[in-house]
Amino acid sequence: MATSAPCISVIVPVYNDWHHISALMDCLARQTLPAEQFEVLLVDNGSDAFQPPEMTATNVRILHCHIPGSYAARNHGIEQARAPWLVFTDADCRPLPEWLSQLLAQVPEPALNTLLAGQVRMIASSAKPGPWEMHDLVKGIPQGWYVQRGYAATANLMVPAELARKLGGFDTARYSGGDADFCRRAVAAGADLRYVEAAVVEHPARTSWPELAAKYRRIKGGQITQGSRRQRLIWTLRTFLPPVIAFYLFLGRTAWPLRYRLVASAVQLRLWVMEMVETMRLLLRHGPQR
Repeated sequence: MATSAPCISVIVPVYNDWHHISALMDCLARQTLPAEQFEVLLVDNGSDAFQPPEMTATNVRILHCHIPGSYAARNHGIEQARAPWLVFTDADCRPLPEWLSQLLAQVPEPALNTLLAGQVRMIASSAKPGPWEMHDLVKGIPQGWYVQRGYAATANLMVPAELARKLGGFDTARYSGGDADFCRRAVAAGADLRYVEAAVVEHPARTSWPELAAKYRRIKGGQITQGSRRQRLIWTLRTFLPPVIAFYLFLGRTAWPLRYRLVASAVQLRLWVMEMVETMRLLLRHGPQR
């Protein structure tokens, strides 16, 4: 580890995703920002199999958080970070070489109350995507659209460390939606949220139904069990409405072949059924899933 403090701490929660970390480390090793200017904090969150890489760079630290949930892991990373800027991404993301440099280049002066959200580009995981990949590709993670609505995904988010600590970090009661909650609290406190399109991380599309279903169950758990009573009621009612808006959005994304859009809509229909079942389970006081 370099003796001087880095300017960026990259925080990555890891839960049963150690098989993705080697690819992430390769991407971080290719950053145009010099390695001595950033540190990487890999925060294991109680993985069933803890399998860290055999070799890590000198700017990489592996931490352990025993409180379940990725937001608890991110908060542990915030506590241990040495840099004035925190950059969050996920274990299965693939940052492009200029990712950190592009984020740092957009830091305004003064910068204490500015959050920077970079682009998250969904990419195919195989040469011939199956239905689950097609859904992920068509749906994507529209970070620019999120920013217009006052929040961003932690797959690609840069935050002043001082502001993160002042806000108390992320809500550890959540397994999903903590990034939106954090951003909205920051904006309500006077922070400026900006989109940096040139700061790109790629996200391989999910290739199986269990992967996709787990994500949507986690999201539904955050919607139904967290937030105000009014918010929970709205999400509950919306769950039982057909996903017409999703169909409309998918079919309008003409950058993808019509077959992809139709398959994505069919998968969304199956996810809707699963979400209704999950909502009923949650309403019966069963806990949210990770």
